[in-house]
Amino acid sequence: MDKSKNLYGHLFALTANVMWGLMSPIGKSALQEFSPISVTTFRMVGAAAAFWILSMFCKQEHVNHQDMLKIFFASLFALVFNQGVFIFGLSMTSPIDASIVTTTLPIVTMVVAAIYLKEPITNKKVLGIFVGAMGALILIMSSQAGSNGNGSLIGDLLCLVAQISFSIYLTVFKGLSQRYSAVTINKWMFIYASMCYIPFSYYDISTIQWTSISTVAILQVLYVVLGGSFLAYLCIMTAQRLLRPTVVSMYNYMQPIVATIAAIAMGIGSFGWEKGIAIALVFLGVYIVTQSKSRADLEKAEKPHFKSSK
Repeated sequence: MDKSKNLYGHLFALTANVMWGLMSPIGKSALQEFSPISVTTFRMVGAAAAFWILSMFCKQEHVNHQDMLKIFFASLFALVFNQGVFIFGLSMTSPIDASIVTTTLPIVTMVVAAIYLKEPITNKKVLGIFVGAMGALILIMSSQAGSNGNGSLIGDLLCLVAQISFSIYLTVFKGLSQRYSAVTINKWMFIYASMCYIPFSYYDISTIQWTSISTVAILQVLYVVLGGSFLAYLCIMTAQRLLRPTVVSMYNYMQPIVATIAAIAMGIGSFGWEKGIAIALVFLGVYIVTQSKSRADLEKAEKPHFKSSK
């Protein structure tokens, strides 16, 4: 049963990051016709509506007042600070710098999990994160070798703050995913996030000239809302329930792989041996981390075993 749960957890984490990986080129294209704050608000409000509609067909769960407060703070770290700060950081720095900064998520998550959950920092875990990071960096550098920098220290720091914010969510608020379903948590998280964004984005949205917006841009925003937000967060919440925070965060390395494959499929990228090695390193890194021992595993190993006498 545990193996089956682990398999589902890995599939959900993989699916979420594939959707986020596709969102990079799709969302960037949508930003040509919409402002970053508008797209982010569409994500929050649209996903909130989708989760509330879905919740009508699911078993209703009562959330106590104390947990409602925790869900509010979870929405700040998982959505408001993570998504909002990253978008502003991305607008100030180059895509290559932002991509490199996102590879810090598993490292930060490992440290936060060690401090908050007392999860051990094992040799396998460190090795796996290092191998995966090398693969992601090779992939990013080979894909962007011919692009211009246009980086910004402030932009890079904002992207880093976004990664730290999400790692805190994965670790500190893991308990919520054990008590409530992904639908229940998400419907409240996205409502709270919408309340935080609407006051700041009202002017931008009210001044949009909808007659000049292309159908393609609207479809791209729909993907950002339904694919990159609704389905992706549904999957990542489910994975969070089944897997350790560091393992979930390792799948972040899948995003540059998906973006590279999408670029090749669209005819704006090429596949070389460097990309092949990079992808292999990412998968190897994920595998090594999944083989590392958790706190529960170590505690179980330390317990004395007594042989029963006949």
